[in-house]
Amino acid sequence: MADRPIDSDLRPSPEALLQTAAQEKRGRLSVFLGAAPGVGKTYAMLETAHARQREGIDVVVGVVETHGREETAFLLRGLEQLPLRRVEYRDRVFNELDLDEVLRRRPRLVLIDELAHSNVPGSRHEKRYQDIEEIRAAGIDVYTTLNIQHLESLNDVVAQITRVKVRETVPDAVLGNADSIEVVDLPPEELIKRLQEGKVYVPEQAARAVHHFFAPGNLTALRELALRKAADQVDGQMLSYMQSHAIAGPWPTRDRIMVCISPSPLLPRLVRSARRVAERRRGPWIALYVETPAHDRLSDEEKSQINRALTLAEEFGAEVVTVAASNVPAEIIRQARLRNVTDIVVARSHRSRLLNRLRGTLTDRLVELGEGINIHVVTGQSEPESWLQVTRARLADMRLDGLAPAALLSLFGLLAVKLAEPWLPPSSIPLFILVAVLLGSLRHGHAAAVLSSIICVLGYNFLFLPPLYTFTINNLENIHTFFVFLAVALVTSNLTARIRAQAEAARTRETRTAALYDFSRRVTSAATEDDILWTVVHHVAAIAKAQSLVLMPGHQDRAGHLSIRAAYPPEDQIDERARAAADWAWEKGEPAGHGTGTLPASDWLFLPLRTAERRLGALGIRFADQRPPLGPDERRLLDALANQAALAIERSLLNRDVAEARVSAETEKLRSALLSSISHDLRTPLASIIGGASSLMNFGERIDAKGRQDLLQTVRDEAERLNRFVGNLLDMTRIEAGAMQPKLDWVDPEELVATAVKRAANLTTGHDIVIRIEPGLPLLRVDYILLEQVLINLLDNAAKYSPKGSPVALQLARKGEQLLITVTDQGSGIPMGQLEQVFDMFYRVKASDRQVAGTGLGLSICRSILQAHGGSIRAESPVADGQGTRMVVTLPLEEQPLLPNDEKSSHG
Repeated sequence: MADRPIDSDLRPSPEALLQTAAQEKRGRLSVFLGAAPGVGKTYAMLETAHARQREGIDVVVGVVETHGREETAFLLRGLEQLPLRRVEYRDRVFNELDLDEVLRRRPRLVLIDELAHSNVPGSRHEKRYQDIEEIRAAGIDVYTTLNIQHLESLNDVVAQITRVKVRETVPDAVLGNADSIEVVDLPPEELIKRLQEGKVYVPEQAARAVHHFFAPGNLTALRELALRKAADQVDGQMLSYMQSHAIAGPWPTRDRIMVCISPSPLLPRLVRSARRVAERRRGPWIALYVETPAHDRLSDEEKSQINRALTLAEEFGAEVVTVAASNVPAEIIRQARLRNVTDIVVARSHRSRLLNRLRGTLTDRLVELGEGINIHVVTGQSEPESWLQVTRARLADMRLDGLAPAALLSLFGLLAVKLAEPWLPPSSIPLFILVAVLLGSLRHGHAAAVLSSIICVLGYNFLFLPPLYTFTINNLENIHTFFVFLAVALVTSNLTARIRAQAEAARTRETRTAALYDFSRRVTSAATEDDILWTVVHHVAAIAKAQSLVLMPGHQDRAGHLSIRAAYPPEDQIDERARAAADWAWEKGEPAGHGTGTLPASDWLFLPLRTAERRLGALGIRFADQRPPLGPDERRLLDALANQAALAIERSLLNRDVAEARVSAETEKLRSALLSSISHDLRTPLASIIGGASSLMNFGERIDAKGRQDLLQTVRDEAERLNRFVGNLLDMTRIEAGAMQPKLDWVDPEELVATAVKRAANLTTGHDIVIRIEPGLPLLRVDYILLEQVLINLLDNAAKYSPKGSPVALQLARKGEQLLITVTDQGSGIPMGQLEQVFDMFYRVKASDRQVAGTGLGLSICRSILQAHGGSIRAESPVADGQGTRMVVTLPLEEQPLLPNDEKSSHG
C-alpha cells in the first residue's frame, strides 16, 4: 500500500485545512469519557495532569468534584487549585468555576471536571461546556470528564436502556470538536464492586443504584455506546487527517461502504444489499451518484429509478453524495479514496455481452483502478439489454423536434458550398461542409447532429466526389476521404452536442442559483410576516414551476391545527390527504406527501418549516403534471428554499416577540409610574386632610378660631388638590379612550386668561402673575373649559417649580395665523435632552435630586387637549442666565365671525 502512487487528482481538502488551521489557534480539548459514574474518569484525568506537570507544563485545577472519594482528593495534592466562585441562589451557596480567574491566570492546561454541568442561574454562561469554549478560544488547553449518558443524541437511548432520564446534556458537536478522547473503562463486575464498597455513592444510594442504573446489562450496553462513540470520533479525526494531507486511502482501520448508483433495474436490490453489508460490518455507508453529461439524455423512467434509489438509501441512513464528472470509474475511485472507503458495491451490467466486450464494464474499470478496495457485484434475474434494445431506447429518448431545421441547414450549407465551388480549393470543401454539421449539432442537439452528419456526408459524395450526382465512388482515394469525412463529422457533431448539453446544464444550475440568491435577497428585505410568506410562495412557485402554499398555526392556535397563510396561485382549501401530509411534516419535521415514503397518495409535497428553536409550519408544492419524483438537485434546491423561508419567518416572529416584549416593558414601566404617581399625589393631600380633620376632632376646643380656620382652609385646599388630580386621571382616561371631543365656540383670549388666572389663584400663592396681552387679538374658536384647564395646569406647573416670590409671566401674542401663549417661570430649568419627555405621562425630570418639571399628568393632558384643537405645545429651557422654563402654546387662528353690528352695517 505504501508503494502505490497517490492519485494526482487527490488534493488536500480545503475544509480539512481550514479546520486544522482554526484548531491550531485554540486550546486543545481532551475528554476523559466514561460509560457510567465511578469508572475513574476524574482519577485518570488527575493522574495524566500530574504526568504533564512533571514534563514542565503549567497545570492548574479549575474545578474538580471529589464526591467524597479519598483517592481522588489525594491526587489533588501538588496541583495548584484556583479559588472557586461562590454564588448564592435560593438561600443556598454554590461553588462554581471562576471563569475570569482562569482567563486572568492563563495557565497552559486547566482541569475542569463534569463537562455537562449546568451553571447556577445568573452566571455568564448557562452550561459549563460554554465556559470551556471561551477558555479554549483564549488558547488554553482543557482536560475535562464526561459520561456517555450526557450526550444529547444518546440521551433517549440511555433512558430506554436504564429507564433513567438524564437532564444535563451536551451537544454532540462539543465532543466532536474535542482533540482527543480517552475512554476510561471498567468491567461491570469491578464497577459494581466499587459501588458496593461505597467508593461511588453512600451505601443507601449504592444499594438502590445496583438494582437500577448499575445493573450488569445496563453497564454492558453503556460500555458499548462509549466505545462506539469514541471509535466514531477517532475515525472522523483520521479521515480529516487523510483529507488535509492528501493521503490516498483506503486505510482499512474501519469498514466504510460505498454503493454506486446508476441506471439499472437492480437498483433497489443494490441499495438493500449495500445496507446489509454496512450492517454486518457495523460501518457507515455512502450512496454515490456520478452525474455525467449523459444524465440529461436518460429516460424519465431511468431518472425515476435513480431518484428512488437515492431516497431509499437516505431513508436507510446512508450519506447521499451527488457529484458531476465525465469519467465515472475514475470519479468513483477518487471519492472512495477521499472518504477512506474499503468496499464498493456495484450492480452487474445489464448490457449485452457484445456491448460489454466492446466498451468494457464498470466493474472491470473499478477493479483496474481501485487497488486495495474490495469490489462487490450485485447480480439479479434481469435480462441483459441487447444492442438493438439500447439503440431503440436511445432513439426513443432523442429529441426529434430539431431534425427538420438541422436537415434544412445541412442542405442549405451544401448548396452554398456548391455555388461557391469555383472559388474554393478542393481540399477546403469538406471543412466548409463541416460548419453546417457543427451549427446543426450546436443548435438542435445530438439526434440532429447525427442526421446532419449523414446528410452532409451523402451530399458531399453526391455533389463533389466523381462521378458527380451519384452515390457511387470510383476512386479509392475518394473512398478514404468519404469515410474520414464521415468519422470527423460524427465525432465533431457528437462533441458539439455534448458541449451544448453541458452548457444547458450549467445554464440550468446558474438559473437555480440566481433564483435562490434572488429569493434570499427578497425574503431578507421583507419586513412583515405576511410579506415574507407571500414572497416565499411566489418564488417557490416560480422556481419549481408549481403551485405553492405555506401552512402555519394561527396566532391563537400555536399548538393546534395548521391553516393556509399564503398560496400562489391563491388556494383556500386542501383535501384530507394533503392535510394529513402537512400535519406530518410539521409535527415530525420530515418531508411527506407526493414523491416521499410518507403519505405518497397526496398530490402535494410538504417540506417542514422549522429551525433549531421552533416548529413553524409546512411548505407545500404541487406540480401540475404527473412528473417523476424530484431529482437530487431539485430536492436540494427546495430544501434550501424551505430552510431560508423558515429562517426569514423566524426572524419576523422574533421581531414580533421583541415588539411585544417592548410593549410589555413599556406597559410595566407605565404601570410602575402610575402606581408611583398615585401613591405620591394621593397620599400627600390625604395626609394633610386626615391630619387637619383629626386635629379638629381631637383638639377642636383647644384651638382658637384662627387656628381652626387655617386647618379648615388646609383641608379644603388639599381636597381641591385631590379633586384636581382625580379629575386629571379621569380626563386622561377619556383622552386615551378617544371620548374627549372639544365643543368649539368663539372665545375672547383676554377673558379666557382672566378666568384662568383667577381660578389658579390658590395654586399660584406666593407668586406674582405678570400678564402681557398684545392689543387687538382676534377671537379663538376653542373649547373654553378645556383651554382654561390647559392654562391652569401650566400656571400650576410654573408656580410649583419656581422659587417663592418669583414672578410667573403669562403672555399672549399673534404670530401670522397663529396665537402664541407663553408661560415663563424662574425655576432651575429642564435638561436639554428631556424637553420633549416632560410631556409623557407620569414622566418626572430630576436635576440635583429634586423634581423640576413634568410631574403627574398635567403636561400630558395639556398636549392632548391642544392636539385636539389643532395646536401644539413645546418647552424651552433655559430662558435666561441658565434658569427658567418657557412653555409655548400654539393655536391656529380661524377666519373671524361676523358680529351683529357688522351684519347691520353690511345690510345698511
